[in-house]
Amino acid sequence: MTTGWLIYSKKDAIENNSYIEWFIEEASKQHLQLELILRESLSVGIIRNQPCVLLEGKSVKLPNFSIVRTVEPLLNKQLEELGMQVFNSSRISEICNNKAKTYIEVMKLGIPMVDTLFMNGVNFMEHPPLPFPFVLKDVMGRGGSQVYYIESEQQWNSFRLENQIYQVVLQNTNVKLGKDLRVFVVGKEIIGAVLRESNSDFRANFKLGGTASLYLLNRSEETLIQKIIDHFDFGMVGIDFLIGHNGELLFNEIEDVVGSRTLSAVSSVNILEKYITHIKTKMDQDT
Repeated sequence: MTTGWLIYSKKDAIENNSYIEWFIEEASKQHLQLELILRESLSVGIIRNQPCVLLEGKSVKLPNFSIVRTVEPLLNKQLEELGMQVFNSSRISEICNNKAKTYIEVMKLGIPMVDTLFMNGVNFMEHPPLPFPFVLKDVMGRGGSQVYYIESEQQWNSFRLENQIYQVVLQNTNVKLGKDLRVFVVGKEIIGAVLRESNSDFRANFKLGGTASLYLLNRSEETLIQKIIDHFDFGMVGIDFLIGHNGELLFNEIEDVVGSRTLSAVSSVNILEKYITHIKTKMDQDT
Protein backbone atom coordinates (compact mmCIF):
# COMPACT_ATOMS: atom_id res chain seq x y z
CA MET A 1 0.00 0.00 0.00
CA THR A 2 1.16 3.53 -0.73
CA THR A 3 2.09 5.23 2.54
CA GLY A 4 2.39 8.86 3.55
CA TRP A 5 3.23 11.10 6.46
CA LEU A 6 0.93 13.91 7.55
CA ILE A 7 3.31 16.29 9.34
CA TYR A 8 2.02 18.76 11.93
CA SER A 9 3.57 20.58 14.86
CA LYS A 10 2.34 19.27 18.20
CA LYS A 11 0.43 22.48 18.94
CA ASP A 12 -1.29 22.55 15.55
CA ALA A 13 -2.08 18.83 15.75
CA ILE A 14 -4.05 19.42 18.95
CA GLU A 15 -5.92 22.38 17.46
CA ASN A 16 -6.67 20.53 14.20
CA ASN A 17 -7.47 17.07 15.54
CA SER A 18 -10.75 16.68 13.64
CA TYR A 19 -9.15 17.94 10.41
CA ILE A 20 -6.37 15.36 10.81
CA GLU A 21 -8.89 12.58 11.34
CA TRP A 22 -10.70 13.75 8.20
CA PHE A 23 -7.41 13.70 6.26
CA ILE A 24 -6.62 10.14 7.36
CA GLU A 25 -10.17 8.95 6.64
CA GLU A 26 -10.19 10.36 3.11
CA ALA A 27 -6.78 8.80 2.41
CA SER A 28 -7.99 5.40 3.63
CA LYS A 29 -11.00 5.56 1.30
CA GLN A 30 -8.56 5.84 -1.62
CA HIS A 31 -6.25 3.11 -0.31
CA LEU A 32 -3.52 5.43 0.95
CA GLN A 33 -2.14 4.82 4.42
CA LEU A 34 -1.61 8.21 6.04
CA GLU A 35 0.13 8.53 9.42
CA LEU A 36 0.30 11.61 11.63
CA ILE A 37 3.90 12.57 12.39
CA LEU A 38 4.71 15.35 14.82
CA ARG A 39 7.37 17.75 13.57
CA GLU A 40 9.01 17.71 16.99
CA SER A 41 9.76 13.99 16.56
CA LEU A 42 11.67 14.50 13.29
CA SER A 43 15.34 15.35 12.82
CA VAL A 44 16.61 16.11 9.34
CA GLY A 45 20.11 16.80 8.13
CA ILE A 46 23.21 15.10 6.77
CA ILE A 47 24.85 12.01 8.27
CA ARG A 48 27.87 10.31 6.67
CA ASN A 49 27.57 12.81 3.83
CA GLN A 50 24.03 11.66 2.98
CA PRO A 51 20.67 13.37 3.54
CA CYS A 52 18.79 11.76 6.41
CA VAL A 53 15.63 11.94 8.45
CA LEU A 54 15.34 10.44 11.92
CA LEU A 55 12.10 9.69 13.76
CA GLU A 56 12.50 9.91 17.52
CA GLY A 57 16.24 9.85 16.91
CA LYS A 58 16.20 6.59 14.94
CA SER A 59 16.34 5.59 11.30
CA VAL A 60 12.94 4.63 9.94
CA LYS A 61 11.46 3.27 6.74
CA LEU A 62 10.37 6.30 4.79
CA PRO A 63 6.91 6.66 3.25
CA ASN A 64 6.17 7.27 -0.42
CA PHE A 65 4.98 10.83 0.16
CA SER A 66 4.51 13.51 2.79
CA ILE A 67 1.86 16.17 3.33
CA VAL A 68 3.68 18.91 5.21
CA ARG A 69 1.40 21.11 7.32
CA THR A 70 4.18 23.20 8.84
CA VAL A 71 5.83 26.27 7.39
CA GLU A 72 9.37 25.08 6.90
CA PRO A 73 10.61 24.99 3.28
CA LEU A 74 13.87 23.35 4.32
CA LEU A 75 11.95 20.35 5.70
CA ASN A 76 10.07 19.97 2.42
CA LYS A 77 13.35 20.20 0.52
CA GLN A 78 15.07 17.59 2.68
CA LEU A 79 12.22 15.12 2.26
CA GLU A 80 12.40 15.63 -1.51
CA GLU A 81 16.14 14.94 -1.39
CA LEU A 82 15.26 11.59 0.16
CA GLY A 83 13.06 10.72 -2.81
CA MET A 84 9.61 11.54 -1.45
CA GLN A 85 6.81 13.33 -3.22
CA VAL A 86 6.04 16.31 -0.97
CA PHE A 87 2.81 18.29 -0.87
CA ASN A 88 3.21 21.20 -1.18
CA SER A 89 6.63 21.10 -2.82
CA SER A 90 9.63 22.92 -1.35
CA ARG A 91 9.42 25.47 -4.19
CA ILE A 92 5.81 26.31 -3.34
CA SER A 93 6.66 26.43 0.36
CA GLU A 94 9.65 28.71 -0.17
CA ILE A 95 7.86 31.17 -2.45
CA CYS A 96 4.39 31.24 -0.95
CA ASN A 97 5.50 31.59 2.68
CA ASN A 98 7.37 34.77 1.82
CA LYS A 99 5.08 37.54 0.64
CA ALA A 100 7.84 39.47 -1.12
CA LYS A 101 8.95 36.41 -3.10
CA THR A 102 5.32 35.69 -3.97
CA TYR A 103 4.72 39.22 -5.28
CA ILE A 104 7.86 39.09 -7.41
CA GLU A 105 6.82 35.75 -8.92
CA VAL A 106 3.19 36.71 -9.58
CA MET A 107 4.26 40.11 -10.97
CA LYS A 108 5.89 38.23 -13.87
CA LEU A 109 2.42 37.09 -14.94
CA GLY A 110 1.02 40.61 -15.23
CA ILE A 111 -1.53 39.96 -12.46
CA PRO A 112 -2.89 43.24 -10.99
CA MET A 113 -1.89 44.02 -7.39
CA VAL A 114 -1.64 47.06 -5.16
CA ASP A 115 1.60 49.07 -5.06
CA THR A 116 4.00 47.20 -2.78
CA LEU A 117 7.42 48.08 -1.38
CA PHE A 118 9.89 45.76 0.33
CA MET A 119 11.83 46.88 3.38
CA ASN A 120 14.42 45.45 5.72
CA GLY A 121 13.16 45.77 9.28
CA VAL A 122 16.56 46.48 10.76
CA ASN A 123 17.06 49.73 8.87
CA PHE A 124 13.69 51.41 8.49
CA MET A 125 13.89 54.92 7.07
CA GLU A 126 12.73 57.81 9.23
CA HIS A 127 9.84 58.68 6.93
CA PRO A 128 7.82 55.95 5.15
CA PRO A 129 8.00 55.76 1.35
CA LEU A 130 4.19 55.48 1.01
CA PRO A 131 1.56 58.05 2.01
CA PHE A 132 -0.60 57.35 5.05
CA PRO A 133 -2.52 55.18 5.57
CA PHE A 134 -0.77 52.03 4.45
CA VAL A 135 -0.59 48.41 5.52
CA LEU A 136 2.64 46.89 6.80
CA LYS A 137 3.10 43.10 6.81
CA ASP A 138 5.74 40.71 8.02
CA VAL A 139 6.71 38.76 4.90
CA MET A 140 6.38 35.52 6.89
CA GLY A 141 3.09 36.35 8.65
CA ARG A 142 0.08 34.06 8.26
CA GLY A 143 -3.63 34.16 8.99
CA GLY A 144 -3.80 37.92 9.33
CA SER A 145 -1.14 37.98 12.06
CA GLN A 146 1.67 40.55 12.01
CA VAL A 147 -0.30 42.84 9.73
CA TYR A 148 -0.48 46.50 10.80
CA TYR A 149 -2.53 49.47 9.65
CA ILE A 150 -0.28 52.53 9.82
CA GLU A 151 -2.10 55.87 9.81
CA SER A 152 0.39 58.41 11.17
CA GLU A 153 4.03 59.33 11.72
CA GLN A 154 3.58 58.44 15.39
CA GLN A 155 2.47 54.90 14.55
CA TRP A 156 5.28 54.55 12.01
CA ASN A 157 7.91 55.69 14.50
CA SER A 158 6.53 53.42 17.23
CA PHE A 159 6.64 50.45 14.89
CA ARG A 160 10.11 51.04 13.49
CA LEU A 161 11.61 51.61 16.95
CA GLU A 162 9.85 48.83 18.86
CA ASN A 163 9.28 45.91 16.49
CA GLN A 164 11.88 43.32 15.61
CA ILE A 165 10.48 42.07 12.30
CA TYR A 166 13.32 41.36 9.91
CA GLN A 167 11.63 41.87 6.54
CA VAL A 168 8.34 43.59 5.73
CA VAL A 169 6.21 44.73 2.83
CA LEU A 170 4.34 48.02 2.70
CA GLN A 171 1.17 48.33 0.62
CA ASN A 172 -1.18 51.15 -0.20
CA THR A 173 -4.79 50.88 0.97
CA ASN A 174 -6.59 51.92 -2.20
CA VAL A 175 -8.95 48.95 -1.90
CA LYS A 176 -12.16 47.98 -0.13
CA LEU A 177 -10.84 47.47 3.39
CA GLY A 178 -12.23 44.59 5.42
CA LYS A 179 -13.06 42.54 2.34
CA ASP A 180 -11.13 39.89 0.41
CA LEU A 181 -11.59 36.77 -1.66
CA ARG A 182 -10.00 33.39 -0.99
CA VAL A 183 -9.88 30.95 -3.90
CA PHE A 184 -9.27 27.32 -2.97
CA VAL A 185 -7.14 25.38 -5.45
CA VAL A 186 -6.18 21.72 -5.74
CA GLY A 187 -3.66 20.93 -8.44
CA LYS A 188 -4.83 22.76 -11.57
CA GLU A 189 -8.48 23.01 -10.46
CA ILE A 190 -10.36 25.88 -8.83
CA ILE A 191 -12.41 24.18 -6.10
CA GLY A 192 -14.36 27.15 -4.82
CA ALA A 193 -14.16 30.78 -3.73
CA VAL A 194 -15.18 32.43 -0.48
CA LEU A 195 -15.80 36.14 0.04
CA ARG A 196 -14.62 37.21 3.49
CA GLU A 197 -15.86 40.46 5.06
CA SER A 198 -15.42 42.32 8.33
CA ASN A 199 -17.21 45.39 9.63
CA SER A 200 -14.81 45.83 12.54
CA ASP A 201 -11.32 45.23 11.13
CA PHE A 202 -9.37 46.14 7.99
CA ARG A 203 -8.54 42.41 7.78
CA ALA A 204 -11.31 40.05 6.67
CA ASN A 205 -9.90 36.78 8.03
CA PHE A 206 -12.63 34.38 9.17
CA LYS A 207 -10.79 33.38 12.34
CA LEU A 208 -10.41 37.05 13.28
CA GLY A 209 -14.19 37.43 13.41
CA GLY A 210 -15.04 38.09 9.78
CA THR A 211 -17.98 36.56 7.94
CA ALA A 212 -17.80 34.31 4.89
CA SER A 213 -20.05 33.57 1.93
CA LEU A 214 -19.69 31.42 -1.16
CA TYR A 215 -18.64 33.48 -4.18
CA LEU A 216 -19.34 32.60 -7.80
CA LEU A 217 -16.39 33.58 -9.99
CA ASN A 218 -17.12 35.09 -13.38
CA ARG A 219 -15.31 34.04 -16.54
CA SER A 220 -12.71 36.83 -16.49
CA GLU A 221 -11.92 36.14 -12.82
CA GLU A 222 -11.48 32.45 -13.53
CA THR A 223 -9.13 33.27 -16.41
CA LEU A 224 -7.05 35.54 -14.17
CA ILE A 225 -6.80 32.91 -11.43
CA GLN A 226 -6.03 30.11 -13.88
CA LYS A 227 -3.05 32.11 -15.09
CA ILE A 228 -1.56 31.89 -11.59
CA ILE A 229 -2.45 28.21 -11.25
CA ASP A 230 -0.80 27.31 -14.54
CA HIS A 231 2.43 29.01 -13.45
CA PHE A 232 2.83 26.90 -10.31
CA ASP A 233 2.69 23.22 -9.40
CA PHE A 234 0.26 23.42 -6.50
CA GLY A 235 -0.94 20.67 -4.24
CA MET A 236 -3.58 22.48 -2.18
CA VAL A 237 -3.41 26.24 -1.62
CA GLY A 238 -5.55 29.29 -1.06
CA ILE A 239 -5.04 32.26 -3.39
CA ASP A 240 -6.16 35.51 -1.79
CA PHE A 241 -7.28 38.67 -3.55
CA LEU A 242 -8.09 42.15 -2.32
CA ILE A 243 -11.10 43.90 -3.86
CA GLY A 244 -10.61 47.15 -5.77
CA HIS A 245 -13.13 50.00 -5.58
CA ASN A 246 -14.62 48.90 -8.91
CA GLY A 247 -14.92 45.28 -7.76
CA GLU A 248 -11.75 44.12 -9.55
CA LEU A 249 -9.54 41.40 -8.04
CA LEU A 250 -6.08 42.49 -6.90
CA PHE A 251 -3.65 39.73 -6.00
CA ASN A 252 -2.77 39.58 -2.30
CA GLU A 253 -1.01 36.33 -1.36
CA ILE A 254 -0.92 32.54 -1.62
CA GLU A 255 -1.50 30.46 1.49
CA ASP A 256 0.64 27.32 1.39
CA VAL A 257 -0.58 25.47 4.50
CA VAL A 258 -4.17 26.46 3.87
CA GLY A 259 -7.12 25.35 5.98
CA SER A 260 -10.61 24.96 4.61
CA ARG A 261 -12.77 26.03 7.54
CA THR A 262 -14.47 28.79 5.56
CA LEU A 263 -15.17 26.61 2.53
CA SER A 264 -16.68 23.91 4.72
CA ALA A 265 -18.78 26.53 6.51
CA VAL A 266 -20.41 27.83 3.32
CA SER A 267 -20.54 24.75 1.07
CA SER A 268 -20.69 20.95 0.99
CA VAL A 269 -17.46 20.66 -1.02
CA ASN A 270 -15.17 17.90 0.27
CA ILE A 271 -11.85 19.53 -0.55
CA LEU A 272 -9.77 16.85 1.22
CA GLU A 273 -11.33 14.14 -0.95
CA LYS A 274 -10.21 16.16 -3.99
CA TYR A 275 -6.76 16.73 -2.48
CA ILE A 276 -6.23 13.03 -1.76
CA THR A 277 -7.37 12.22 -5.30
CA HIS A 278 -4.81 14.69 -6.62
CA ILE A 279 -2.06 13.13 -4.48
CA LYS A 280 -3.01 9.60 -5.54
CA THR A 281 -2.94 10.65 -9.20
CA LYS A 282 0.51 12.21 -8.79
CA MET A 283 1.79 9.10 -7.02
CA ASP A 284 0.39 6.80 -9.72
CA GLN A 285 2.12 8.89 -12.40
CA ASP A 286 5.46 8.28 -10.70
CA THR A 287 5.12 4.50 -10.53
